[in-house]
Amino acid sequence: MCTALAYKTKDFYFGRNMDYEYSYQESITVTPRNYPFHFSRTGFMPEHYALIGMAYVVGDYPLYYDAVNEKGLGMAGLNFPGNAFYMPEEEGKDNVASFEFIPWVLGQCKDLGEAEKLLERVHLADISFSPELPPSPLHWMIADKDGSIVVEQTKDGLKIYENPVGILTNNPVFDQQMFNLNNYMGLSAASPENHFSDNLELSVYSRGMGALGLPGDLSSASRFVKAAFTKMNSISGSSESESISQFFHILASVAQQRGCVQVADEKYEITIYSCCCNADKGIYYYTTYENSQITAVDMHRENLEGSQLILYPLIEGQQIHWQN
Repeated sequence: MCTALAYKTKDFYFGRNMDYEYSYQESITVTPRNYPFHFSRTGFMPEHYALIGMAYVVGDYPLYYDAVNEKGLGMAGLNFPGNAFYMPEEEGKDNVASFEFIPWVLGQCKDLGEAEKLLERVHLADISFSPELPPSPLHWMIADKDGSIVVEQTKDGLKIYENPVGILTNNPVFDQQMFNLNNYMGLSAASPENHFSDNLELSVYSRGMGALGLPGDLSSASRFVKAAFTKMNSISGSSESESISQFFHILASVAQQRGCVQVADEKYEITIYSCCCNADKGIYYYTTYENSQITAVDMHRENLEGSQLILYPLIEGQQIHWQN
């Protein structure tokens, strides 16, 4: 599954863990302003905001998993099996396919307010990229420095939720995820006090006991609680190094290790990559399962007036800095 995160220190950061059992050979992809987007039903977009993010590129088309545009708006699609439901096309609406939803929004919206306005006429239609690539069951988090929303389309229609925690995982639906946090309101980063009984002398015997009961399993509902608690209690310095380090530490709290989530015989879900994009500066940082060293790609070092995709394959082998 996956976990997405929006985080603000001096700058705004957006990223995610990508959890799955295999890779599609995705790459860091910069889409410059003049790359021609041909959308399935909504026409041609010859000019747009430049994007940087992770994408599986098929036939020179970037199938973005997550991306940030040059204005600082970020968006990520996460697996939503059993709940995502794409409708037949509807006249009078912007019929958008799930695979093109990220560039459709980020290409023309400079902030969350513009995205929310655009969503008023969006209809997520049941449109395949190709016979080999049918629609993936997804929901999305969209965020900028001022806020975050979640977009879900189920059989009940398109739902847009305010996201005060800046976290998204997978199932269940987002309003149920938020309601579930009520079960953990007693958790704290501080040491607990004895409320069990006045007749018992109970004492704190370890640091961290204020968070006893915080989920530690890798289910999407538990990861939502764990990531929300970690993020909402997170304290980071404002420098770039401190901010991205803290961001990756938050994601690491819900990362998946090979062998812990079995999906089939000898198949295990892992955190294929973790990413953190400084949305203000357009710098995309990432690690992979085998490479824990942070690697960076700066979109503004590229020709953003171009018309060709710019791809950077993931550096996947472990990079070790020897000190002797």
